Amino acid sequence: MGWKLSAEAGASEPQWADRLWRGNQLAGSPVVSEDQLDLLSTLDLRQEMPPPRVSKNFLNLLLQVLSVLLSLVGDVLVIVYREVCSIRFLLTAVSLLSLFLAALWWGLLYLVPPLENEPQEMLTLSEYHERVRSQGQQLQQLQAELDKLHKEVSSVRAANSERVAKIVFQRLNEDFVRKPDYALSSVGASIDLEKTSHDYEDANTAYFWNRFSFWNYARPPTVILEPDVFPGNCWAFEGDQGQVVIRLPGRVQLSDITLQHPPPSVAHTGGANSAPRDFAVYGLQIDDKTEVFLGKFTFDVEKSEIQTFHLQNDPPTAFPKVKIQILSNWGHPRFTCLYRVRAHGMRTSEGAGDSATGEPH
Repeated sequence: MGWKLSAEAGASEPQWADRLWRGNQLAGSPVVSEDQLDLLSTLDLRQEMPPPRVSKNFLNLLLQVLSVLLSLVGDVLVIVYREVCSIRFLLTAVSLLSLFLAALWWGLLYLVPPLENEPQEMLTLSEYHERVRSQGQQLQQLQAELDKLHKEVSSVRAANSERVAKIVFQRLNEDFVRKPDYALSSVGASIDLEKTSHDYEDANTAYFWNRFSFWNYARPPTVILEPDVFPGNCWAFEGDQGQVVIRLPGRVQLSDITLQHPPPSVAHTGGANSAPRDFAVYGLQIDDKTEVFLGKFTFDVEKSEIQTFHLQNDPPTAFPKVKIQILSNWGHPRFTCLYRVRAHGMRTSEGAGDSATGEPH
């Protein structure tokens, strides 16, 4: 601030001196005082001193230094951040590796069984041969025991096979009905021919020699009392309505009736339209005139080939005969075939069941 005032004073000093000289001339006295001279000398010195200046080069240099320092500081911060990140990654990797090694060590200690049979010392050659010989003997003993066990298993398997085969044949013979059959010729059942429909006679095969039994291919009604059921081995009667009366081996309290017919899949004609459809069952008393209605049923060829029907015999009555009356078939226009009929129930003594009565037909 002082040097600025001095500069302004130095700049106005010639005008002031000129005015002073002119004033002295006008006054007629050229004398100048000492204070004025000192003031003039001071003004001259201040006029000669140059004003202080700030160099532009110095400011540029200072800015460059500051920029360099800031860049260095930024680089240092970046390096420090990277080092911190790398150290964190290193610590994470070391931690994971430590956990893996610890798990592996735990697995080796607790999961892998210890080697209990590991020899504690080296064996000599003779001891090694002795051990091999003893182990060979043990293997031979084991082989002998395995052969013996194999023979026992084979014998048991053969016995079981025979037993299973017997059970299978028994089940096949029972046809899964598993009820006693009193309409079986082998136990004394027979056909009452006087009360049974006539056999079907085909006009196309009614030649003279067919009248002899060894030339006649038609099966008699007794075939329905035999267990041999195969396509064609049946009793056929004319039309779609008929009846058969079975003489039982004794007085039987009838409970069920079973009809059997081969399925359509094994029929030679490609269907089962000759099979009975609707039928009724009656129990005949001793006089052969009194008939007791035991039920009306339908044989469905689309179901099983063996179908059992429960009779309405309540209270239980014993009958010496049973009548199967066929009311319709499955569409055959000329005849109806019966393959097998079974009568189930409980056999009674000759005098039992006389007091039981039923609805006469």
